[in-house]
Order: sequence, then C-alpha cells, then structure tokens
Amino acid sequence: MDFSSFLTSLGTSFVIFIVLMVLFAWLSTRQGNAVVYYPNRIVKGMEPWEGGSRTRNPFAWIKEALSSSEQDVINMSGIDTAVYFVFLSTVLGILVLSGIVLLPVLLPIAATDDGVKKNEHTSNTTSNGTFSDLDKLSMANIEVKSPRLWAFLVATYWVSVVTYFLTFKAYQHVSALRATALMSNEVKPEQFAVLVRDLPNATSGQTRKQQVDTYFKSIYPETFYRSMVVTNNKEVDKIWGELEGFKKKLARAEAIYALSQRNGQGTRPTNRTGFLGLCGKKVDSIEYYNEKIKELTQKLEAEQKVTLREKQQGSALVFFTSRVTAALAAQSLHAQMVDNWTVTEAPEPRQLIWSNLAIKFYDRIIRQYVVYIVVFLTIVFYMIPITFISAVTTLKNLRKLLPFLKPIVDIAALKTVLEAYLPQLALIIFLALLPKFLFFLSKTEGIPSGSHVIRAASGKYFYFIVFNVFIGVTIGGTLIASIKTIEEKPNSVFDMLAKSLPGNATFFLTFVALKFFVGYGLELSRIVPLIIYHLKRKYLCKNEAELREAWFPGDINYVTRVPSDMLIVTIVLCYSVIAPVIIPFGVLYFALGWLVLRNQALKVYVPAYESYGRMWPHMQTRIISALFLYQVTMLGYFGVMRFYYTPILVPLPILSLVFVIVCRKKFYGAFCHTVLEVASQELKETPHMEQIFKSFIPPSLISNKQEDEHFEDALSQVSRSESSV
Repeated sequence: MDFSSFLTSLGTSFVIFIVLMVLFAWLSTRQGNAVVYYPNRIVKGMEPWEGGSRTRNPFAWIKEALSSSEQDVINMSGIDTAVYFVFLSTVLGILVLSGIVLLPVLLPIAATDDGVKKNEHTSNTTSNGTFSDLDKLSMANIEVKSPRLWAFLVATYWVSVVTYFLTFKAYQHVSALRATALMSNEVKPEQFAVLVRDLPNATSGQTRKQQVDTYFKSIYPETFYRSMVVTNNKEVDKIWGELEGFKKKLARAEAIYALSQRNGQGTRPTNRTGFLGLCGKKVDSIEYYNEKIKELTQKLEAEQKVTLREKQQGSALVFFTSRVTAALAAQSLHAQMVDNWTVTEAPEPRQLIWSNLAIKFYDRIIRQYVVYIVVFLTIVFYMIPITFISAVTTLKNLRKLLPFLKPIVDIAALKTVLEAYLPQLALIIFLALLPKFLFFLSKTEGIPSGSHVIRAASGKYFYFIVFNVFIGVTIGGTLIASIKTIEEKPNSVFDMLAKSLPGNATFFLTFVALKFFVGYGLELSRIVPLIIYHLKRKYLCKNEAELREAWFPGDINYVTRVPSDMLIVTIVLCYSVIAPVIIPFGVLYFALGWLVLRNQALKVYVPAYESYGRMWPHMQTRIISALFLYQVTMLGYFGVMRFYYTPILVPLPILSLVFVIVCRKKFYGAFCHTVLEVASQELKETPHMEQIFKSFIPPSLISNKQEDEHFEDALSQVSRSESSV
C-alpha cells in the first residue's frame, strides 16, 4: 500500500464518520427513536431532550459532552464510568504531552537523514519499498550508530516520565473518588454484610444457621444482626425461570387479545403444547398459561422448602448493624487455618454469583491454575490463525489463493479500500469470537461477583490481544514475508524483526484509524441497535415489557472495551518513538472516544453494577505493562541500531517495576477493602436492617406465601411478621 492509498483510505474513514454523525444528529431528534438514543435518561425518569439537546446541529452533542462535569457522569452512570473517563483522560494526556515533544523534535531529525535510501540500495528497507514515504519519518531513516539516535533515546525517557507522573496523579484522583463514594451517608446494603466461605463441618446436632450465628455472635456480640446460609439453588432457579417465562407469555397473550378486541375481532390467542409450539394439542393461550403458572407456583413453593432445609452449603452472608464492623470483619483473619471461615466484603446483591459461593478454598486455587493454563494455551494456539490471517488477508495473497476474486479486487475504488482495511477487518471480526469464552473461564474460577468476573476476563483479553495482535502481527507478518531470507540466514531473525517495526507501523496506523473513525461513528449513530429495535417493535413486541427489553442498552461492556483501548495504548506507546507519526492517531482515538462515550454515558448506557472504581488498579497496571513492553522494545531496537549508549535505557524497565510496586503499596489496599475511616462516617438515616437483609435474598427464593418455619434452617432470626420471603 502506497502513501496515496493510505491517505485515500483515511479520508474515506473520515467521510464515513461525518456521515454517521449527521445521521445521528437527525435520527436522535425523532420522537420514536428516543428510547434508542436516550435510554439512560428515560430509565431515570428524565425527559430525553432535557437540557436543550433536541437539535439537528450535528455538533451539538460535542458541546454537551465538553460542558458536562465529572459529577454529571457519576450522577447518571456511577463511579465506575467516571473512573473509565479518568483512564481515557490520563492516556490522552500521556499522548498529548509526548507528542508535543516528540513530533517537532524527532520528525525533522528522522526526515533529514537518509537511512532508507541507503537501505534501498542494499535491498534492506524496513517496509520492503512499499511505504518509504512514512519510513522517512521514522527511526528506519536513521543510520546505524548515528549520533542522531541520542534524540530518540532521550524521547524514550520522556514518554516514560510522563506516563509515571500522569498515572500516579490519576491513582490519587481515583482513590479520592472511591473514598468519597464510600463515605456517602446513603445506606448501601453491601456495606453492612460480609461473605463467609469455607465453613467447617457443623458439629453433631447443629444446623448450619446455628453454627454461623454462634460463631459470629461470640466475636461480634454487639453488632451481629443475622446470617443467610447459601443454598444450592440450581433446581429452584430452573423452576423460577420457567415460571417467569410463562408470566411473560401470559402478558404477551393478553396484550394480543386486548389488541384483537380493540380491532373488533375479539379472537383469543391459541398455541400448541408440543415442541417449540410447532406440534401437539392446540389450546387457548391465556387459559393454558394461567394453568402452567398455577402449577409452577405450587412446584416452586415446594422446592423452596426443600432448598432451604436440605440444600444448604458451606458458605453464608452475615449481616451487621454497623458498616465499620462489616469492614473490620472483611479485613480480619477469623480462623487459625486459612481454609476455614474465609471472610470477604460482600458484593452488591445484584452482582452475586450464587453458584460460585460454595466452592471450597483449594478447589478455587486448582480452578484458577487450570484456567490460567487454558488461557495460556489459548493465547499460544490462537496466535497461529491470527498470524495466518495477518499474512493471508492481503490483496496479493488473496489473488494467489482465490484467483476467482481477481475481477472484483481489481476494481480501482474497491481495491483502495480493501488494501487499507481488509487485514484489519478480518482481525477485528476474528477477535470478536473470544470475549464470551474468556468470561466463561473467569466465572469458572469460582469468583463470587459479576464485576470481579468482568475484571478477570478483561485482564485475560488484554494479555491475549497484546500477544496475539501486537506481537503476533509484528512477528507473523515479518516471518512469512521473509521466510526465504530466514532459511538462508537463521541468525538474522531478531535483526529482521527489529528492523521490521517501522514498516509494521503502517498496519497499526490503519488499524487505529479504522477503530476511531468507523468504530466510534457506529457507536455514536447506534444504527444497528436502532434497526434491531424497530424490527422487534414492528414484528415481535406486543407489550411494554417486551418493548423495554428491545431498547434496553445494557452497560458500557468493560470486558471488551477496556482491553481494546489498552491495545491502542500498547501500539501507540511502542511506536511513539520508532514512528512518532502514530501519536496523532492515538490522540484522535482517545479524544474522539472521550467525546463519543461521554455522550453515551450521559444518555445511553445503564450501568449493570457499581464497584466504586475497583477496575482502576488493573487499568493502571496494564498501562505500565504497555510501557514496560515499549521500554523493552526500544532497548532491543537501539541494540539492533548498534548505538553504543543503549545500556542507558536499562534502568527504565526496572523503574517501571518499582513504580508498580510503589503504587500497589500506597493505593491498592484501599481498593481491596473499605477503609475504616471511610466506613466510620455517619449515615443520614438509621439503616433498615430488614430491607438490607431482604435485598440479598435470591429472586427464586422470594415468596409472600411461605411461613417462617420454612426458613429456620437457612435464614436466621426471621420473625413471622417481618418475613416476606
């Protein structure tokens, strides 16, 4: 791909973004589309266009995003979303401050040397003569052993220092945000509870409930409130799921019948009782669903009794009347043996993964190591198809492998777009298959909360895409392109890989451009969710509940978004000194991402949980991991350039490791636990402990018809008058 083709593809991406932005400005003002473009406001009971946002000016949303404060984001989407914007702002600051120095200093130094010309004479150009215009703006144009390399060495230090400074300041800011949120005088149920796992076997004649109550009453006699023994809810969840399904079907059937009556027909809906409603006896839907609901309700009540009496497991939730006691209990060692009475902070009720709570201590450790091995093998073996994709999805190779495509790919307009984006699109689509698998693996580890599973899956995805996309594309593309040279000179592999870095920058330039122009254009315009919503509304939805399901947007999806952002951080940092021209693309990606996602956070996405910024330590560690990879890459590249003063860079990776340790020692503890001085702040009202307790009861165990004695084994101290379970 030559330089003009690159500029053409870049211009095409920009035009696509402008078109999508204009579409957004027009579509978002239509009354029928409000639930697609303003669901977060609608969920919170606000007017969709509150604040004067109903305008066809395609740039009005930018003004709104820029004028919003951090508190606005917290009010609409919570602390976790505000922390995500701290991450975007921090990375943007790193790239802007790096670019201010690197672009005006390094580009003239590189452009005025003639390393590329000399390499061309020796048939050793870094991009094989295909992209020499950009090679001349990179370290590829610097001669070996040239004193000009001093500027690039100093620049390597500058990027590192800027990253240390800004991530440290961000850590301080996020710590303050978390503390302020946890000090809130509003009652949060999870602050009055702890999760107790690895219960030892109860003594003869003692129930699980009695065991837990006796143990914690003896340690916290003044503030212990009650306990809730965790049960095996697999069967009761299944029945409850079926019951809820029939309730939805009944509501749908009643809505269809009501519509039929309004049309003057009054035809009652019918369905078949066999497989998928395609066969079996034809029955009146409303009567049939009512009968099934009555039948399943009785079955559910019977199963609830069995579950609470006979399916108790070795874990419990323990409640205290003081959040200081709960915070203290979560940080204390309660038993002599580490695999007994393991006490941790309770997650939000909506985050609990009940099936994981009873997994034993050593089982969790074994599961964790097994998952790590599986992830390692996945990373290694996934690199094979990714390397293959990066090498094969070029027009030249496609012509060889699929000759029948020649007439299509030789069309001038199509050829330019395919040359620019085909490998990147293939890579993005291939990577989209992975997150659900990594989420499943993380859940298998025995993690007790949804937000923790998301953090774990996000970490796995980050290391996966760094090794497979960044390293895999770099190594794979070079090895396949130079296989004959490697056969003749095996010892030249490392030298060849290092020299190929500037040439590979062109792939990543296009990759980043595709992500921020097309990716964020689709994010802002929400074309796909809009089409899906209107199709469901017209052909599938019959009542308000189904309509809400059709337009409800979910959350920002940190599982894939944060690792994808981290990949861009890694790419831009690693190429910031080698090919400084990539920095403006990184700045555009994070600046545009900040604007677009600010709009989405304020208007679209509804948070699924609140962890009060616990994702930040992982974000900061991965930024430094990207920096570490950048420093090692530069150390190797300067070595290949035979620069005598390369050892000056040796302290940088060591500094990064020290910096991570210092940050962890200084800040991380307050993210693992609730600090006691934070928990000791007074509440504006006395907590209603019964409501706090009931908020943790699984939906499948809630029933207004059950009597108190049904729960005496699993839930302690429930009075007949208060119990609504």
